[in-house]
Amino acid sequence: MSETAFCYHCRQHHPKTEMRQIETKAGKRWRCIRSIEATRQGQAAREAYGRQVSEMNKSEAQSRARLAKPIVV
Repeated sequence: MSETAFCYHCRQHHPKTEMRQIETKAGKRWRCIRSIEATRQGQAAREAYGRQVSEMNKSEAQSRARLAKPIVV
């Protein structure tokens, strides 16, 4: 069995030691402790964490798009 799990909140793989299973409407899902702690803080901290995760996702998507573009000679 894999030693990592996918965090549905920040959409990254983390070691299972850094994860917790959360009960949602759709069933049990893995969520990283970092994202759980971020939601327990104030609104400003939650928004800062959300912006950080969004920026990571955006840069990853841009990187994938650059790799997927065909090279025109």
